[in-house]
Amino acid sequence: MNHRDLIAGCQQDWDHYIQHNFVKQLGQGTLDKASFQHYLQQDYLYLIHYARAFGLAVFKSANPAQMRASMPSLSALVEHELTLHIDYCKDWGLSEEDLVALPEGVATVAYTRYLIDAGLQGDLTDLYAALIPCALGYAEVGQYLTQPGNAVQAGNPYANWIDMYAGEEYQQAAYASVEFFDQLLAEIPADSERARQLQGHFTTATRMEIAFWQQGLDRSL
Repeated sequence: MNHRDLIAGCQQDWDHYIQHNFVKQLGQGTLDKASFQHYLQQDYLYLIHYARAFGLAVFKSANPAQMRASMPSLSALVEHELTLHIDYCKDWGLSEEDLVALPEGVATVAYTRYLIDAGLQGDLTDLYAALIPCALGYAEVGQYLTQPGNAVQAGNPYANWIDMYAGEEYQQAAYASVEFFDQLLAEIPADSERARQLQGHFTTATRMEIAFWQQGLDRSL
């Protein structure tokens, strides 16, 4: 089996994730600024736990080759992406103090703790089944927003956000993680109990992503 089997196993949820109203409004430049700021604040808190999850992936690895597969994501998150996120948020009127002052929203808590729990209770494949919907989903969101009619560039305050996730650097990094995940899945029969367990992780994480978009849209905690 591979990641496409898991997407097919929750296709309706996956489509809702990729084409959520948050994404559509962002693409058209009509998303409320306060909603985007709320999303950015919660995303910063999410990224801290996301980095921890990749640290757990290194711990759960059976050999150095598997460790090396997760290290680029861990290093990028800790050494670069968190700092870049802080700098990006400054452009939206949010200081680093603002980012840490906002409490974690319910969707943020539920999602991040689920990621860690999936890894603690399961093995590396369980953890990646919960991690991949974020990396792959944002890559597909970037692709969706570059299709004709799905986004406007001129005068869109979110154009640089779209460019970031549609860009070659992010796309390559996301699909490198997906390729490793597919290696972990390769020997698992699609109709097995193990496949159903992994589908559960993948589907739940996808639903968490939907809730995360909605949290931003509603500006809820």
